[in-house]
Amino acid sequence: MGLRVAGLLKASSRLMALTSSSQRLETLLQSGITPMLGNLDKPQTLRRLAGVATHVVHMAPPPLEGYTDPRTRALVLALRLRSLPSAMVYGSTTGVYGDCQGEWIDETRRLQPQSARAQRRVDAQNWINFLGKSGYPRTQVLRIPGIYALDREGGTPRERLLRGTPVLDAQEDVYTNHIHADDLARATVLALWRGCPLRPMNVCDDTDMKMGDYMDKAAAIWGLPKPPRISREQAKLQLSPMVMSFLNESRRIRSERMAQEMGLRLLYPTVMDGLKGKTP
Repeated sequence: MGLRVAGLLKASSRLMALTSSSQRLETLLQSGITPMLGNLDKPQTLRRLAGVATHVVHMAPPPLEGYTDPRTRALVLALRLRSLPSAMVYGSTTGVYGDCQGEWIDETRRLQPQSARAQRRVDAQNWINFLGKSGYPRTQVLRIPGIYALDREGGTPRERLLRGTPVLDAQEDVYTNHIHADDLARATVLALWRGCPLRPMNVCDDTDMKMGDYMDKAAAIWGLPKPPRISREQAKLQLSPMVMSFLNESRRIRSERMAQEMGLRLLYPTVMDGLKGKTP
């Protein structure tokens, strides 16, 4: 996602990217990006960030354990050491809404994180809002569902279909939400300049579909067998706790704010458009 955003910005901007891997330095340089070595898990390495960037995109996930996000905390505190950037965009998750039992929801929905993973994201959002409450920088949180793309590693359900991973029976199935990586990159860039301060935004396509139906339609696109359907009780025995955490939450995300306030027209309005590589 980082390089997708960079591709949209580099024509008119000097770009820098924080990386903890020296092996990525050459890749970033070849993409026209100035790399900066630093590690969000080692706050002392972040001091050089202060006063450098005018616009910041923060998409790094929290650690895999705990209920807080020390990485976002470390970044925020490092940026406060000197003059702050003009704008900052943070990529959160729609998981912060918790289980909405299939209801349509928008950004006014009360947050009800039900997993430690989602609670870490809420903590990160709180740090971003803390940074932006003075009005400088202008901060915006993007709430993002499942990201997909044909050229993204693990970015399509094809491997799951090839493995024959089961899905829930129709009567117990949950709604799923998506955004194509290219549309997410475009939304992120627009948010840097058009985002409203301290106003969260859902970044989601127009798909209204349950998980099993999504997998069935993807199987049809690639000529693969449909996944087997199983009950929720069977799924608890066959699927990992991580997968089950997604199957325990059902919601349909509204994204009118994205279109109305940023004027973003999606390249891939539905997930089927994206899986077929078809734009309007």
